Amino acid sequence: MRTAVVELESVSPYSQSRFHETAKIERELADAYEARTWKQRLHRDAKGMVFIPPMSLKNCLAEAAKYMGIQIPGKGKSNYTKHFEAGILIFEPIELGIHADDVNGEWLFLDSNGKKGSGTRVKRCYPRIDHWSGTALIHVLDEIITEDVLLKHLEAAGSFIGMGRFRPRNGCFYGRFKVNSLSWK
Repeated sequence: MRTAVVELESVSPYSQSRFHETAKIERELADAYEARTWKQRLHRDAKGMVFIPPMSLKNCLAEAAKYMGIQIPGKGKSNYTKHFEAGILIFEPIELGIHADDVNGEWLFLDSNGKKGSGTRVKRCYPRIDHWSGTALIHVLDEIITEDVLLKHLEAAGSFIGMGRFRPRNGCFYGRFKVNSLSWK
């Protein structure tokens, strides 16, 4: 097993949409509820520090492998997709060094059920982080994935897949990132 220590930095805003079930206060209007609870959509630790969940980057990398479809040299038509899906582990979140209290909200007029063109629209507020950076520890179990292959997939993941809400993989532009460094241990 190898470990890659990767320094990532945003190139577009990042927004999270964590599910929450915060109860409404009696007679609370929808807009008031949204204004009171939108920060519950952030992934944060017990001290209120915001982080990117480990599975966000893992899924981002797996999607990049699928998107790129690069064939493995000497393995016929086989590509890296299954190796990224099963051959990497990310245990630790990417700590952003940002407190939830310092995150601004972005008010949007969206479809009430989340389905494009459904007809009923409501105001929603989502957290928006304009700039972030952090360190990811990627444990590479599959020796087919070399340092160069990982770097190439990380760069594509940051450009074409992204993380969080409103990311490129979903036809949008938030959640894009660049790789500042990768050290292979």
